Order: sequence, then structure tokens, then C-alpha cells
Amino acid sequence: MLEKEKINILRDKLNKSIEKNADYSIVYDLSVKLDKLIAEYYENKYVKNYENNKKYKIFA
Repeated sequence: MLEKEKINILRDKLNKSIEKNADYSIVYDLSVKLDKLIAEYYENKYVKNYENNKKYKIFA
């Protein structure tokens, strides 16, 4: 499963738990997991891109 799909699924779960007034600990847990997935997504997208471009001296 792609990272974007995982993010969307977890975001939907978080939104549904908020709509249903789920326990705070559930909402918090989903929120933290979502934040981590988003951070990993951007890290992979931009850091790897930077490292790959550095090899080809696009970035000095």
C-alpha cells in the first residue's frame, strides 16, 4: 500500500473517531500515528530526492 493511501485511511479513521466523540486517548493515538506517517512521507519524498540530486550535483 502506498504511503498516501495509508495516510488517507488513517485520516479517515481519525475523522470518524472525532465525529463519534470517541475517547480522547483513541483520538490522540490516531493523531500521533497520522503525524508520524505524514512526517515519514515528507522525509522520504524530500530527503531522498535531495540525496539523489546531490549525487548528480544538481544541488551544490
